[in-house]
Amino acid sequence: MPSLISRHLVVHGRVQGVYFRASCEDVARRLGLAGWVRNRDDGAVELVAQGEADAVEELVRWCHQGPQQASVTSVEVSEAEVDDGLGEFSTRY
Repeated sequence: MPSLISRHLVVHGRVQGVYFRASCEDVARRLGLAGWVRNRDDGAVELVAQGEADAVEELVRWCHQGPQQASVTSVEVSEAEVDDGLGEFSTRY
């Protein structure tokens, strides 16, 4: 059984109002990841992604570019605790 990893990301740049959350959710669900994504008050997008290492790392790579309309300037990535209670990847409001 593959081991699960979890990552916490904060994505900076022009990432709100450009379908970043919806696109991120689509990619994460396609990859079979659990977790969530949300806008932050400071203009960044924050997310937690959990799943097989290859899939999580693919989402992390995607976050460095985001959807076509986004302009990502930096991505903070840190390890997060694996949470058995995380459900299907979703957008938090």
